[in-house]
Amino acid sequence: MALPYDGAITRFHEEEAPKAVRNAIRRADKDDIITASYPYSEEMKKKTYEAELAALQIELCKLQAWVQDTGARVMVLFEGRDAAGKGGTIKRFRENLNPRGARVVALPKPTEVEATQWYFQRYVEQLPSGGEITFFDRSWYNRGVVEHVFGFCTPEQREHFFRQVPAFERMIYDEGIHFFKFWLNVGQAEQLRRFIDRERDPLKQWKLSSIDVDGLKKWDAYTDAIRETLERSHQPHAPWTVIRSDDKKRARLAAIRTVLAGIDYADKDKKAVGTPDPQICGGPDIWDA
Repeated sequence: MALPYDGAITRFHEEEAPKAVRNAIRRADKDDIITASYPYSEEMKKKTYEAELAALQIELCKLQAWVQDTGARVMVLFEGRDAAGKGGTIKRFRENLNPRGARVVALPKPTEVEATQWYFQRYVEQLPSGGEITFFDRSWYNRGVVEHVFGFCTPEQREHFFRQVPAFERMIYDEGIHFFKFWLNVGQAEQLRRFIDRERDPLKQWKLSSIDVDGLKKWDAYTDAIRETLERSHQPHAPWTVIRSDDKKRARLAAIRTVLAGIDYADKDKKAVGTPDPQICGGPDIWDA
């Protein structure tokens, strides 16, 4: 079976990845957490995870019913390193919701016309309407990180973005939209392990892009851009919730709990909602480069 991008990910793993990263992947069993600074050594047990997820998804259904009944607007924005688990987390949010009122926004590269518009313009069109929950799988923060790392924007354009983003998000908040910003973070060895899995699995190869492949060599540049972005866009009206997602199961539960805990919807079961794990979920101070 031919590997996508001529096996560039495997080649990077074998020839260019830091020795510590290669060793961590080589030594790890399937359920091992291979980021040394992560607070758990193994993934959450499947049985425990499934039981907690089922209870939380019932609460999500209650939340959606309340949103539709009241005309509330909810938007949940996901950012993070490639392979950090954004899509999988969104999937668990929406799994049992009515898709008509729980929409995913995953915008492609701007068209020639969009490139001439105000940077936030195409995102404004995607904000939730009354009775709707909208999930952003990446967002305007592309300018702060990906576009900067790959040179797709000028330093002046990026600086202009940072000047405008607090006011833009303040308007979202003032409009009464329930707004959540998640940054999912994953360690370098775990990211590479997930990329290798995608490269070798025909059912996952569609997830890979040239940006993913080229980005493997830009870990440090991403780190610097992420750190600056979190520092400059963490605002009281639009705070970042950072989730360390080396364990996808724990990360999904933490994200769902954060949203449910942040909205006073009807018939909430506070015991079922619980509290996000503070060891992996918090503000930018828990972000781990």
